[in-house]
Amino acid sequence: MNKFLHWLTILAVRIFTYIACRIDAPDLHKFPMQGPLIVIVNHTGQIEVPLLYGKLQPRLMTAWAKAETWEDNWFLNGVFNIWKLIPIRRGAADMNALKGALRALEDGYIFGIAPEGTRNKTGILRRGLPGAVIVAIHSGVPILPVAHWGGEVFLSNLKHFKRTDFHIRVGEPFILNTHGLKVTAEIRQQIVDEMMYQIAALMPEKYRGEYSDLSRASTKFIQKY
Repeated sequence: MNKFLHWLTILAVRIFTYIACRIDAPDLHKFPMQGPLIVIVNHTGQIEVPLLYGKLQPRLMTAWAKAETWEDNWFLNGVFNIWKLIPIRRGAADMNALKGALRALEDGYIFGIAPEGTRNKTGILRRGLPGAVIVAIHSGVPILPVAHWGGEVFLSNLKHFKRTDFHIRVGEPFILNTHGLKVTAEIRQQIVDEMMYQIAALMPEKYRGEYSDLSRASTKFIQKY
């Protein structure tokens, strides 16, 4: 039954996004079809999650979603359970959420994470939060940067029965190398900034926000995979 509901929701998402969006995604082939992978992505929270989830099937995928959603929204509660998303309590060190992410990676899933930490409704990058680094360091799996833009106006377009031009770009995979250093809060922030520059480099300049000056990007902790 769960498998049927899973594919039913995927079919519904594919049909809906095809009707509601003009999708420009020339390099989705860069996603490996097996093996553990962390995907770092900017997050407007309007359309990119279901769109990417639908596009990349049958790839095993999961991500964190705020735990309150399971309590406050019966519809998303059902969808999140079908898609096997992992609840996280924000504002605290949620070890259960971390363990759930690491287990999923051990099982060969793609784990999606938005280093900005929450929805960014403007689509203009805000500074990444260091919590995104913890899963990457503990798992040691490759990381794939993905950027998207256009979706920030999706809900407005939908209200006016307009299609949204939605763009996706996929970068090159990398792994983190801490060079044996003690990973302090300062180093975690430096690492997440390096990760965010990998996302920013895929976007048009007007969306780069905090990471608009690509000449400041460093790769001290980033190693090509």
